[in-house]
Amino acid sequence: MTNILEVENLHVKYGSFEAVKGVSFSVAKCEIFGIVGESGSGKSTIAKTIMGLEKASSGKINRGPLAMQMIFQDAVGSLNPRMKVKATLLEAYKYSKTARRLARKTPPDLAALLARVGLSEAVLEQYPREMSGGQCQRISIARALAAGGEVLIADEPVSALDVSVQARVLNLLRDLRKEAGITIILIAHDLAVVKNVCDRVAIMEKGLFVEEGSASEVFEYPRHPYTKKLLEAVPDVQRSLAAKLAASRKSANLLFDAPDEDLALSRLR
Repeated sequence: MTNILEVENLHVKYGSFEAVKGVSFSVAKCEIFGIVGESGSGKSTIAKTIMGLEKASSGKINRGPLAMQMIFQDAVGSLNPRMKVKATLLEAYKYSKTARRLARKTPPDLAALLARVGLSEAVLEQYPREMSGGQCQRISIARALAAGGEVLIADEPVSALDVSVQARVLNLLRDLRKEAGITIILIAHDLAVVKNVCDRVAIMEKGLFVEEGSASEVFEYPRHPYTKKLLEAVPDVQRSLAAKLAASRKSANLLFDAPDEDLALSRLR
């Protein structure tokens, strides 16, 4: 499978403090790659450095030809409070070379774009303050797609949302990968989310990747003491998953492609 992102021996320093200490990894096209760690581990710094929002002290980042867009944790704060959704999306088209090139052939269909993220055309005339956190996060994803994003770097995209909304947003990300071939780098601290959404996972501690592998390998057969510590901190991962499933089931939008929670949870065993 073709790699669309390669990071080699990445170091990021803030003065004398080294936030990222020689991290290397690659991400394949259409893959969902998760980076997990506690607050301050350096995972968000990696995301910002890939996007050019932070400067690498040393190392190489090969971004490949695909357009990258970032989805921030604070969805409401990432949107201009003085701009309606319509203006926000049109601005994304305006400033993206990739999207402009596509728009020359076909004018932007904002209604179709919103439908892709599960929103109605009515929100085009709304301001961020008039929408819920989940709706704002969907608008953030729509903005990334409007800007021609083929690789989405999602930095804690659901941590500020309640569990039922989390499930909807996660389903949306999974659908984008399946239907549009979008590649996703998911930054998170929620082990349940990462295990059941990501193909591969890297565990990060104090600026270093201490373990990396398929989601099933890392969570079922952890090797590093820090990975084991994270898993022990959430002793009943299945209970956490069941809560998300129960909440999402109310909206007929399950986190798993399964008819009931028992079948979905059985995939973990």
